[in-house]
Amino acid sequence: MKISSEILHGDSPNARHRNHNPHTPPHSSETTGNIQSSWGAATARERLHNLPSQQPTGALRRPLHLKTSEPCVPGEINPTTPRKSSRRCGSALLTVLWLTAALSAIGLAVASNVRGETERTATGVDDTKAYFVARGAIERAALHFQWINYADEAGQPLYYRAGQPKMELDFPTAHVTVDLIPETARLNVNYIKPEELLRLLTALSVPIDRATELTSAILDWRTPADGTRESPFDAFYLAQAPSFLPRHASFQENEELLQVKGMTSSLYYGDTLDNSRPGLRDCLSVFGSSNSVDVNTAQSATLQAVGLNPEDAAAILQRRAIRPVADFREFADLQRELGHSGARLTLGGLSMYTFRATARLKASDGKLSDLRRTVAALIHFTFADPRKGTAPGFEVLRWFDRT
Repeated sequence: MKISSEILHGDSPNARHRNHNPHTPPHSSETTGNIQSSWGAATARERLHNLPSQQPTGALRRPLHLKTSEPCVPGEINPTTPRKSSRRCGSALLTVLWLTAALSAIGLAVASNVRGETERTATGVDDTKAYFVARGAIERAALHFQWINYADEAGQPLYYRAGQPKMELDFPTAHVTVDLIPETARLNVNYIKPEELLRLLTALSVPIDRATELTSAILDWRTPADGTRESPFDAFYLAQAPSFLPRHASFQENEELLQVKGMTSSLYYGDTLDNSRPGLRDCLSVFGSSNSVDVNTAQSATLQAVGLNPEDAAAILQRRAIRPVADFREFADLQRELGHSGARLTLGGLSMYTFRATARLKASDGKLSDLRRTVAALIHFTFADPRKGTAPGFEVLRWFDRT
């Protein structure tokens, strides 16, 4: 029963060694009796007999560690805390850091998106404001154009001078530049001569072989069809998808030129937004002049088409960039300088004008915005004529929301 008492009390080998020590007092009979009365002698012997085969003796001598919840303090090592708990604390910290980084990235993306949408909305609002200011500027410029006879005490025009190429209109919230382009700045596409059309295309930097083919195609489009045979260009138009036939009559709209064989959008509209390389639409028009062109607004290619050499055309553009020709005596002197080619020039237009208004909003400090909004209108003016019974006014024939 002494061995049973050692095992049941979980004594270590040191404890058993102490029990064999004569100086160590043995267990009292009262304790042994209590164990026997609690478990029974037979049960103790049976467990003593079976215990080595079920579990090693060393397992009973392992210290028993109780699992307790201890706080995880970063940077502090608790020797009584298992390493597994430390790894769990590190994993949790990394997870929190990754989640924080992910949420920060999402927050930055949302903030950037909101800022972009806000700026886009503000730009759209400014564009709408500038559009209506430019639209109103065209109406005001049309009225100023009709008030040509109003002058101050010195005899200077108050609103418009004959041949004036542009108007500067100032509004409380914007500034608008209105270009006054008479149809006499362009040649009439239905009456231009073949040699003039060829010079016009070569002045627009079109290769000579392509310019020759395009000249023939434009002439074929406006020439009545021969009922006995097809034109050499009809087969090309019939092979397109969808197929069509040329009008074989006068051009009704300027945009019909885009359907002519050999025409491209860059040649028709021009290559740049600042009009440094104009297109064919700036030189030809169904309402254009069949003879002379305006000296202040005609393109260099148009001036060359009517017979001016490139040097004289460049000199005119440089001269009018400094100061437009506004006096008829000055214009007469210029015609004499140019000689025979000067007879194809005129000052101002007749009754058909294109008004092109470019509006820029004003900032709070008075500076002009970088945003520009341009609209244009083809306007036909009527003037007071008692013999015909007409009153002064104007009619918008075509409107261009964006040019």
